[in-house]
Amino acid sequence: MPSIAYFGPRGTFSEQAARVHAGADDTLEPMRTVPAALAAVRAGEADLACVPVENSVEGAVSATMDALAVDEPLVAVAEVVLPVRFSVLVRPNLTADRVRTVASHPHALAQVQGWLAANLPDAAQTAANSTAAAAVGVLDGSWDAAVTAPVAATHYPLDVLATGIADVEGAVTRFLLLRHPGTLPGPTGSDRTSIVVTAAAERTGVLAELLTELALRGINLSRIESRPLKGRLGQYRFYLDFDGHVHEQRVGDALAALHRRCQHVRFLGSYPRAEPSPTSTAAAAGNTDADYAAAGEWLAAVRNGTGG
Repeated sequence: MPSIAYFGPRGTFSEQAARVHAGADDTLEPMRTVPAALAAVRAGEADLACVPVENSVEGAVSATMDALAVDEPLVAVAEVVLPVRFSVLVRPNLTADRVRTVASHPHALAQVQGWLAANLPDAAQTAANSTAAAAVGVLDGSWDAAVTAPVAATHYPLDVLATGIADVEGAVTRFLLLRHPGTLPGPTGSDRTSIVVTAAAERTGVLAELLTELALRGINLSRIESRPLKGRLGQYRFYLDFDGHVHEQRVGDALAALHRRCQHVRFLGSYPRAEPSPTSTAAAAGNTDADYAAAGEWLAAVRNGTGG
């Protein structure tokens, strides 16, 4: 019976994302923080971890990025993209005019500022560790209202003051499902590969040199983020997402080139995209596996004196 650790407590968007891939016999284990969810997998206490990696409004989830770059490697085997629509939960029978405090995760509060200004203008806002933790705080009397994932209403005996709210239509959050390194999901033709790289030297154009390794092989870069190396001001790790699968020759060739050029490369997984790419993910002419095989045969012939 596989177990999935997720960024909890019960009632978070991470739980909703985990349920997308959970089987009928799987168990879901809420963890207090993103690092705790990943640590549960590293310690063998859970088979998988489901954690948020980026939001289309607020950007990257730094806690996830930092935790993936250190300690024992984990690899992503799937991603989930969830629409972000919130519910506002209050204690039973509490009306909107009596709400004086509202709490949630900072990312959630940032995505409902317009609604809060229009509907709870007198409520002071407080940051909570997660959207579900805010619901727990309402239960114990710390706050009057919580901005939560809709699933939280099924876990906590609170009234739904409003639901389906979001300032930005179409906002989504992307989650990764991670486990110990092992056999990877096979290529589907619509895949994403994620890595973390640390440049080998600080010099002009070093990042451009690294990205050129992707461009030369016709690989589309879909996301790049930087995070500082702890204790080293001005030095950064770069998080790259790009189209393709490590089992494709062009992607493997690019990864090998980056490994030669970089101080450190951490492979975070190749996995099916949750949504179709806006551009074709297929290798262009000159960068297909067949092209690489033909080039390899030609080079072998040149080296053994039978071709040219």
